[in-house]
Amino acid sequence: MIAPYCNTEAMNCFLQQLGAQYSHYRIVLILDKAGWHISRNIHLPDNLVLMHLPPYSPELNPVELLWREIRRKYFHNKIFNSLDDVEENLITALADYHKNPNAIMKLAHGYSYFNKIDGG
Repeated sequence: MIAPYCNTEAMNCFLQQLGAQYSHYRIVLILDKAGWHISRNIHLPDNLVLMHLPPYSPELNPVELLWREIRRKYFHNKIFNSLDDVEENLITALADYHKNPNAIMKLAHGYSYFNKIDGG
């Protein structure tokens, strides 16, 4: 098991690189409340603000919305003969979404929580 401080260190490294790469932008990063996302040991670059999702709100997390759609469209009522078949089906699903990025953007469209960020 990875110690929590390792996750915080990795998070700090990621945030510093993100802030440096986009130093001319103001970044609002939306996170769930994983332990290393709310740690007091997080060091934010000046151009970055963290915005946490409310608890028990998977419908607001774009990753959760994507997984829900993949399960519904690619895995519903299917029986697989092997774990390799499951993996191939997932690869197909992710490739389909990769070819159509607008499909992912539509998943979060309409949620007022996200509209607060860009004024939408």
